[in-house]
Amino acid sequence: MQSTIVIIAEHIEGKLKAITFELAALALTLQQHKPGVVKAVILGNDMEETALKLSRTTGLDVMGIEVPGLVSYHGEVYKAILSKLLGELQPAYVCIAHTNQGLDFAPGLAVGIDAACITGVEQVFHENKCIYFSRVTYNGKIIATVTAEIEPVVVTLQPGRFKPHFSKNSTAGLVELRTLPYLPQTSRSLGIRPAQTDDAGLAEARVIVSAGRGIGKKENLNLLYRLAELFPKSSVAGSRLVCDMDWLEKQRQVGITGNTVAPELYIACGISGAVQHVAGMGDAGFIVAVNTDPNAAIFNVSDICIVEDLTTFIPEVLAAYKEKKEAKHE
Repeated sequence: MQSTIVIIAEHIEGKLKAITFELAALALTLQQHKPGVVKAVILGNDMEETALKLSRTTGLDVMGIEVPGLVSYHGEVYKAILSKLLGELQPAYVCIAHTNQGLDFAPGLAVGIDAACITGVEQVFHENKCIYFSRVTYNGKIIATVTAEIEPVVVTLQPGRFKPHFSKNSTAGLVELRTLPYLPQTSRSLGIRPAQTDDAGLAEARVIVSAGRGIGKKENLNLLYRLAELFPKSSVAGSRLVCDMDWLEKQRQVGITGNTVAPELYIACGISGAVQHVAGMGDAGFIVAVNTDPNAAIFNVSDICIVEDLTTFIPEVLAAYKEKKEAKHE
């Protein structure tokens, strides 16, 4: 009997998010280790067009679950409907995004279908007839290898870890549409208030100088701004903690809950390297990290690692630049 691998597509009002295609890539990797059928499931108010697009792009069979009135995500609805649906499909693996939305319903869904739950997966491999998953712990200092003792398994995928590669000439999969009305019993949505769309120029910046809690105090941000001024088309960003402390505006946050950026140069100052932050900047062309902790996780993804206090390092860089500039004009 063939196994089934299900991905739960993530979208915002019908617009598919990039992580959905990464989930498809993960499912196809799992399929290599555990042959079976891969199926995508998407929930929403009017899902036909979105389901067709997902099917055409990935070549997967897609089940569109139309829930009248479900304009935006609702955790209670997702858990209730998916628990029933997955009971029918009997999947071996359920792949969900390791995002705010996915983390909201994945653990409850795992409980609802009596499944194992492995979160924050970054890699998958097969050894001795067993499938293993890699995930980081302790802010990236340790890589744990995990396997499930039972099936089904709910897996949440860390964004940016699986690159989707789908042929433009691939045949679209089958699309099945169902209507499943459901009225939440314990909570109701009061609507969504859009966040500021201004990303402080991070999307267009060629160079980003980013601050972490390790910069010590808000006043030290001035050093980062001065460093950024050395580069054309640059911007200053920060980690979630820096933005939570109001040292920087929320629109400057980089990470899973902030912006995803891919500048040519990313300079991380006082950033520990939590996986949530790395997921937002891991595609940068060249990464320089400045940190006083030689064991900081950020060094694992950096091209140049500088173990130094930024209040010492940045002034030295600024002075060297000034000296070179003055010598050039003599």
